[in-house]
Amino acid sequence: MNVEITECGAMKVLRPVGALKGEDARQFHAQAVRLFDDSLGRCVVDASAISYVDSVGLTALLDASDRMAVRGSSLRLCGLSATVREVLELTGIAAHFDFFEDVNSAVRSSL
Repeated sequence: MNVEITECGAMKVLRPVGALKGEDARQFHAQAVRLFDDSLGRCVVDASAISYVDSVGLTALLDASDRMAVRGSSLRLCGLSATVREVLELTGIAAHFDFFEDVNSAVRSSL
């Protein structure tokens, strides 16, 4: 899995490309945590290129969300496919995230 990191205004944008599973999910988590710490929580996860999420990927997202909550923020997810969004809802963890259509909407929500 490749994780692209860009900026949109004052926000860092992580865009994982491919399946968020197994070792790739662990690597994504490590990158996300490091970026959250470096950017003081001003981050968005652009999930538009995530094709699949397994239990390790769900755990990575949930732990990242918990880390953001400690800072008084929430993890902003944008661009999710209907399938990935449904997985989050069916597993009961969707309430841990803020969902947005696209990166710009997610960034504007933090202003």
